[in-house]
Amino acid sequence: FGHGASIGTGGRLPGAVAEAAARVSHRDWERLAAALSPRAALYRPWDSRYPRLAIPFNHRYAGIKPAGIVACATARDVREALRWAARAGLPAVPRSGLGHNYAGYSTTTGLLLNMARMKNIASAPRPGAARVRAYGPMTVVHDAGTVTVGAGVTNGDLHPMLEDRGMFVPTGRCPSVGIAGLVLGGGIGFSDKMFGLTCDRLVSTTLVLADGRVVEASEERHPDLFWACRGGAGSNFGVHTSFTFCYEQFHGDVGFYKLRWSLDSVLPVIAAAQQIARDALDDKRFHCRLGIGTDGLTGSQVRANANVNMIGQHYGTLGELRAILAPLLAIGTAAERARNCAAIREVTPGQASELLFATTPAGRFASKSAILTPGALLTGKQAAAAADRLLDWPGSGNKDGAGFAMFALGGEINRVPPAATAFVHRDGLFIFAAETCWADRDRPGTAAASLRWLAEFYRGIFGATPPGHSYQNFPDPTLQDWRRAYYGANYDRLVQVKRTYDPAGFFSYPQAIGSRRP
Repeated sequence: FGHGASIGTGGRLPGAVAEAAARVSHRDWERLAAALSPRAALYRPWDSRYPRLAIPFNHRYAGIKPAGIVACATARDVREALRWAARAGLPAVPRSGLGHNYAGYSTTTGLLLNMARMKNIASAPRPGAARVRAYGPMTVVHDAGTVTVGAGVTNGDLHPMLEDRGMFVPTGRCPSVGIAGLVLGGGIGFSDKMFGLTCDRLVSTTLVLADGRVVEASEERHPDLFWACRGGAGSNFGVHTSFTFCYEQFHGDVGFYKLRWSLDSVLPVIAAAQQIARDALDDKRFHCRLGIGTDGLTGSQVRANANVNMIGQHYGTLGELRAILAPLLAIGTAAERARNCAAIREVTPGQASELLFATTPAGRFASKSAILTPGALLTGKQAAAAADRLLDWPGSGNKDGAGFAMFALGGEINRVPPAATAFVHRDGLFIFAAETCWADRDRPGTAAASLRWLAEFYRGIFGATPPGHSYQNFPDPTLQDWRRAYYGANYDRLVQVKRTYDPAGFFSYPQAIGSRRP
């Protein structure tokens, strides 16, 4: 899988890391364990908790085993672990959630820093007059206060804050994804048009640098580092231990919808949905995810399960939402039209969050992404090619199957200048992600067939000259000009920040900032 031979080795050759790990004495490991706080722990391969902590969410990289795992509880634990790893000659890689990184960059054969115990959440209301605005049945107190979360907090951990207290930070749809990885690469979700990307809500972040220094980055302190932390992706400048965000206060309901058609309707649905998204580019209240997909083990199952779908929410009235979706509600069979009309309803923000949650992709998976601009959306020919090639998917035992998803951008996201943060993709209309999934139990050859299909599927849609930009939170280890694809004109500035805060390149992987790899 591309540069996979060096994944998990801190950018070094696998043999060199293995040799370095073999030279670490039992006494050295004991010294590391003794340096940790009482709530932290060190796990080696023979410990009973090691297997569960070692395996990443993407089982495609399950064979990459760390020499040791530090379950960090404090910033001091992180500092001690980094200093120890540097002395031992081992790479150190943080993992904030379950290791969702699509390209396996949250795995290592060195020292894995598991941040899951750092789950503290503390909020503070903003003093003074609040900015209150009504959006149909929803009232929002904008910038109502700040919430500080530990590096082990996940999307799912923030849900009770919304459900119980109406406090909201725009995050992603997968509950087990760590906030750290999400925010550092941008952070898209079903409220980003309304409130900005997750990184746009960041007020400050605390991180431990490679030399052990603990710094807080914000607009006032280390502003260059703060700029880089908003879209420059994880594991590049240090290990983050906490993040402070602005939050909104919600009162009322939102409009939710979930639409589905057979693949027979793919051309009119894709055309209508893209036109709706283009028309709503500046309407920050409307959010959508459009896609096609299938699953199954056999060709007949793949064909039977193929569908086109759309899901999202709207900060406004149901009448407004139905009017926006009207072109789509007229498509399909009578049964599909009736079902889709009935699928539009008013729910609480907490209920919407639950309905929009999806742990996908899962198992073993790969992805190839692109940023689609308003002037370069999918043509009818491209949509037809995607549908045809979807039916050629070789199948697997993974229910997440294969297909593509298109996450709408616009609104508050696109009002931020491309150079204001490291997240450069401020002129897009969709983040496009083609995916394929397979299971641990699949027969030999399934993985290779699935990866071949993904490359052909993507090439069949975009040809030999795909869009120039890709989403850094959906990393693709086979991507050639990944520097410009992920970061565009911001890459050179990111390299300067890297040289300032990690001059020796301790934090490294094949697509790390400053990497010399192709």
